[in-house]
Amino acid sequence: MFKTCCWLLLLWLLQSGFSVLAKPLTIYIRDDVYQDYLAFLNGRDVLELTDFSGSFMRRDVADMVLLQQALKLGGFHQSFQYLPGKVNFRNTKMLENGELLLSFDTYWLSDAAKLSDKVYISSPIVKRGQYMAGIYASPKNSKVFAIKKLDDLKQLTAVSTPKWHTDWATLSALPLKELIREDEWLSQARMVHMQWVDFMLMPFYPSTDGSFVLEQIRLQLVPGLAVLLDDSRHFVISKQHPQGKQAYIALNKGLALLEQQGRIEQLYSQAGFFIDQKKYKVLNTAPAQ
Repeated sequence: MFKTCCWLLLLWLLQSGFSVLAKPLTIYIRDDVYQDYLAFLNGRDVLELTDFSGSFMRRDVADMVLLQQALKLGGFHQSFQYLPGKVNFRNTKMLENGELLLSFDTYWLSDAAKLSDKVYISSPIVKRGQYMAGIYASPKNSKVFAIKKLDDLKQLTAVSTPKWHTDWATLSALPLKELIREDEWLSQARMVHMQWVDFMLMPFYPSTDGSFVLEQIRLQLVPGLAVLLDDSRHFVISKQHPQGKQAYIALNKGLALLEQQGRIEQLYSQAGFFIDQKKYKVLNTAPAQ
């Protein structure tokens, strides 16, 4: 009887991929995103959420929720250990060499395609034509809030990084006074807050007054205007990681189920990210390819 139980236990462990015994996988996440993620959950189980509304929901947090729910639905039950910090582009290198299983932040397809020999690329999370960005500036920078049309940008500066190909290409196509390079997102936001740069593009947030506040940084959305970032967003998974293929198959399976249920659109709409485009003037009607 004892031997039979041991064999049954061993068989169950093999079928479950040793998920019970496996250590949590390490995921690096930006400090502010992780803080908002925890505040949004407020002790709830991320895998059981069906209502995604809340003051701490945002595009980055929506990515985290969506990825975990899709993996579970697809049959990948590995747990994750988050290490918040000053996350930069080192994550891409870690994905390429297999030190990191996946990124909890989605990639532009134009960026992910450059890594296609080292990473799996998921089905689109945000389809091409859906990604509208807001124009954010210091509340004290009155000239930004006077924008009415595309030509009004000629006297303004913006900040981004060419490491985000779609963002950089879109801003480069706008008639700006100057486009300034800064690779760290937090430094970009600080530069705009200090009015060293006039504005930056950011996702729309579920804020009643259009404000974005992070520590000492305060930015304000220019109302009624949007900029189209003409690309799709995808999750990327390392081909070099031992669980990469398993996670990739599970993720696409789960995403297909969530898409059928309308949950992806629900999640990003409640995150304030998907906007009613009829209510906004899109400045770049012919964006860069």
